[in-house]
Amino acid sequence: MTDDAAVLAVHGPGKRSDRLEMVFLDIGGVLYDDSIYARSWERALRELGATFSDQEFDDEYRAARAAQSGSFRRRLTERFLPEADFAAVEEVAGRYWAYPSEALLPDVKPCLHALAGRYRLGIVANQPAHVRQAMKRDGVDEFFEVWGVSGDVGIEKPDPRLFAHVLYVAGVPPPRAAMVGDRLDYDVRPARAAGMKAVWVLRGEAPDEPTSEQLQEPDACIRSLGELPSILEQLG
Repeated sequence: MTDDAAVLAVHGPGKRSDRLEMVFLDIGGVLYDDSIYARSWERALRELGATFSDQEFDDEYRAARAAQSGSFRRRLTERFLPEADFAAVEEVAGRYWAYPSEALLPDVKPCLHALAGRYRLGIVANQPAHVRQAMKRDGVDEFFEVWGVSGDVGIEKPDPRLFAHVLYVAGVPPPRAAMVGDRLDYDVRPARAAGMKAVWVLRGEAPDEPTSEQLQEPDACIRSLGELPSILEQLG
């Protein structure tokens, strides 16, 4: 199977008894351009004294995306400002981590309109609490009924408690829920460990060139949210 074919593959049909009811989506990389987050961290590191070129930062960020293993923020901090207090870097970056309206990706609203009425929708994301204000401004918050935003809940992905929390609030068993995210380590793996289905969106913090092994981990892979409604139908 070619990589292009693998992207569109669904790894096994959903069982009729486990028809999908609830679909959770990540925010950065899935709904909004994730470069906003990356640049906020780059700016914070420089403000606190780190010296590096744009190319060096981009290369390290690309390597983190390829590895799909652990906190990108900690990796970038350890690479460029290892003596820094991580919380201090996080505080400075938080001043710049906000999505302008143009950061909403163009396939988001058409996808949400297509899913509305067919599935209940929720959010599972490592984001500051004020992200909901941006989503309200952009007219997308009304699509979601269950919110698992780390800044509100106090738990970050990939902690299994965050996935347990949103499933409990939604009142659905894991096999009837799906997670849609751009990270294997923070979205796909913990969702599948919780018993949910998982769709990997190959943009944002996903690798530029995912390996064939990586492509086999989720239940399905997509490159655009335009593909999501039909993929979810195949999954259950």
